[in-house]
Amino acid sequence: MTAPPLGVRIGELSRRVGVAPETLRAWERRYGVLCPARTDAGYRIYDRDDELRARRMRQLIDGGWAAGEAAGAVTEPAAPPVLAPPAAAVGELLGALLHFASAEAHATFDRLLAARSLDGALRDVVLPVMHEIGERWARGEITVAQEHYATELLAGRLRGLAREWDDGLGPRAVLACPSGERHDIGLLCCGLALHRRGWRVTYLGPDTPVEALTSTVGALAPSLVVIGVLQSETLRAVAPELAELADEVAIAVGGAGATPSLAAAARARHLDTDPVSAAGELSRARG
Repeated sequence: MTAPPLGVRIGELSRRVGVAPETLRAWERRYGVLCPARTDAGYRIYDRDDELRARRMRQLIDGGWAAGEAAGAVTEPAAPPVLAPPAAAVGELLGALLHFASAEAHATFDRLLAARSLDGALRDVVLPVMHEIGERWARGEITVAQEHYATELLAGRLRGLAREWDDGLGPRAVLACPSGERHDIGLLCCGLALHRRGWRVTYLGPDTPVEALTSTVGALAPSLVVIGVLQSETLRAVAPELAELADEVAIAVGGAGATPSLAAAARARHLDTDPVSAAGELSRARG
């Protein structure tokens, strides 16, 4: 007996992509965008490639493309992307963000994901861009508006990549920034990198009271808690409570505000590398 094809039915594909089943069937019938396999019972099963093509169709149509034009772009063989040096990619994305060029910034982000692995895009481009923005803001070279705009646009794109990071059967990690810590792009990158390595991620995000973190740990019994901080004061304020929580779950702390002494006070592992590399370390430690 042959094994059933791997994939999902059209209802689940519709939920994931945010497109009505009737529209998906039309894309399949008229344009050949979807190429489902069939079970022995005759049901269509859609795989990951079908999902990626359907997502791209929706993006193009939402951007103003006609359906037929979008289908042609989705189904024609793509030329191998030209991989720009990291410095050039950083400069391109940084320039678009600082000039409030939304369409250009989104297009640059799309090209970045198409040309690089997710780890490479985050580690080599997104994180350096945010570091440079923080440095320029600290030196008074850019405005608060530019810093906020860039942060919100990139955070929004990263959250868009994280919609399914609770899927799977791997160990669970809870990610949070403590009360008073409102910058979470580094933590988002760590969560995405953990999910790529098979973790399920419960993301509490910025400015999370320690009581909320503790109750989440009690409800979910995760394998790991990851705390992200840019300001040492926010970690220092919750170190005693984290030290108590460490009796129940392994804790790791990272970010510019995390020091070895504060990690020790919180009875937590100190992550002293970038968020993507830290995800790799945590995964290897898990075995």
